[in-house]
Amino acid sequence: MKKFPRIAEYKVMTYRLLLAYVFYFIARILFYVYNQSLIEVNSIIDFLKLCYHGLAFDTTTILYTNALFIIVSVFPVIINTKKAYQKVLFYLYFTTNLLMYSANFVDFIYYRYTFSRSTRASLDSLENESNKMALLFNFMLNFWHVFLLFFALAYIWILLYKKSKVKHVTEKPTFKYFASSIAGFLLIITLCVGGIRGDFKKSTRPINMLDASRYVQNAGQADVVLNTPFAIIRTWNANTFKKVNFLPKATVDSLLVPIKQYKNNPKTKPNIVVFILESFAREYNGAFNKGTKIPNYEGYTPFVDSLAQHSLIFTNAYANGWKSIHGMSSVIAGIPSFKDAFTSSPYPKQKIESLVSTLENEGYNTSFFHGAPNGSMGFLGFSNILGYDHYYGKNEYNNDADFDGVWGIWDEPFFQFFNKTLTQKKEPFMATLFSVSSHQPYKVPEKFEGKFPKGKVNINQCIGYTDYALKRFFAEAKKQSWYNNTIFVLVADHGNTIAYDEYKKEFNKHTVPILFFTPSGKYVGVNNDWAQQIDIYPTLLDMIGYEKPFRSWGRSLISDKQVAPFVVKHSANVYQFMSGNYICTFDDKKAIGFYDKNDKGMKKNLIGQRNAEMDALELRCKAFIQDYMERVVDKRLTTVK
Repeated sequence: MKKFPRIAEYKVMTYRLLLAYVFYFIARILFYVYNQSLIEVNSIIDFLKLCYHGLAFDTTTILYTNALFIIVSVFPVIINTKKAYQKVLFYLYFTTNLLMYSANFVDFIYYRYTFSRSTRASLDSLENESNKMALLFNFMLNFWHVFLLFFALAYIWILLYKKSKVKHVTEKPTFKYFASSIAGFLLIITLCVGGIRGDFKKSTRPINMLDASRYVQNAGQADVVLNTPFAIIRTWNANTFKKVNFLPKATVDSLLVPIKQYKNNPKTKPNIVVFILESFAREYNGAFNKGTKIPNYEGYTPFVDSLAQHSLIFTNAYANGWKSIHGMSSVIAGIPSFKDAFTSSPYPKQKIESLVSTLENEGYNTSFFHGAPNGSMGFLGFSNILGYDHYYGKNEYNNDADFDGVWGIWDEPFFQFFNKTLTQKKEPFMATLFSVSSHQPYKVPEKFEGKFPKGKVNINQCIGYTDYALKRFFAEAKKQSWYNNTIFVLVADHGNTIAYDEYKKEFNKHTVPILFFTPSGKYVGVNNDWAQQIDIYPTLLDMIGYEKPFRSWGRSLISDKQVAPFVVKHSANVYQFMSGNYICTFDDKKAIGFYDKNDKGMKKNLIGQRNAEMDALELRCKAFIQDYMERVVDKRLTTVK
């Protein structure tokens, strides 16, 4: 009998686990290579430091992924070295590891749209898609190089795995063998528990995504430290919707004014048409970039730019989330999404006071339009929760000749369908249209090929096409009797591919255009103050002279004097609260940074120079989070105080 039974098995198992570290390191390099224009890393040394800190997150992922493999490898039995047993280990190892490892490769591409590692919410968003196979095929076709890299690395990984084998040894079931096997088993399991947690200290919780931000010079670097499987694991069963108690309720209500009531305009009942434009980021709209001084700037929205000359526009506006469904909840219901989407939480199925409910109480007919297969992106489900009277999707359009083959009906014909359907409505009506075509794979109908500038990034010609679709819609809508008595709103759901360095800065990500147009010309001008999607709902109620109290975390952009202009969003694993002269970053418990409002690249943290305005900003941030969590969890998304 050997002095230390099974030591050879332990060595081979360690080698196999170390292989996982090697390939996670390669994935981290590739992730950065694909997204280096979005993540500022000053040198190779700095990158290697980020990789070093990433080891803790890789350890958690690798040990979670290989938990069963490790247990089966070191389980105290005498058959572990048999060929059949090792074959089972081989398939167990690669089934789990390659499945988890592949998630990193998705973010090589997906990161450029969300600016964060994918989480459980990213998977939830696919549940509502009826054309999953078409989306997968489209992804494979357009990003074949990612698949090639994955399979090439998987092949090399398998070859290296086979380089070290466990030799079959016939063991006798002796006391010494089982005693040492059990001791080894318990020691290895104990080490794995510590590795998964991040350390053995009772005072520390298991490492989470926020811990990655401890090691970075700027927020985007945290995504280099992380890996995508870790982000999915840590958010799988996480419920970030938990009540907090930072401030007395009276203080919260004074800082937020969560129940609004405006009496600034006479009561009227104009029609309201809201366009939520897919990926129609502020960057692409010329009228919203006149003050940016971006060298060699080019815009791709000639019609929206012309409409902006006769509209009230907000050039410093932000999305309150990073996915399409976040845009719907933010714009229509005034409910932002932070760490996790409100719509993917346990709490969306409740009574929600929104633009839909308030206008229906005023006698409005309400409709939601989206040219994708019915139910795509969760819009049909959430529209039912909000109480829209009608939903119009690809089914109602009923002409697959205009289907783009991936997402839905091309914008130009669907916008015309929108116009014709509205013309048949009884006034007053409120209608929301969520566009489709400015989306990956960034194609336009064949008859429009070459009509719109290709631009600097792949989405630019699609932005031009959607802009053209808007032009055609307004040209036909002008002919309708309802047109002159309508308020039109244009806003993007979130950002997309970035061309200019100015928009790669952390505090310029997910910036959107907000535009209000009335044919009468009542609302015209350019406003450069803070604005956000959740402000649209209260602004519209203010415009029509809605007299009753209503719940809103946003503010009227045309007359609210009680609440100072602000923006709240969640990015780079922290809350970002913007107002006045500063931007506050908040980590769930306290402010961890203050930046000048013009320091969009987070170059200088002013937290060491705190002043009264900064202190007030942190209080407002705390008040918002506290009221948000309390109302969502307690299901009080109405005027109940």
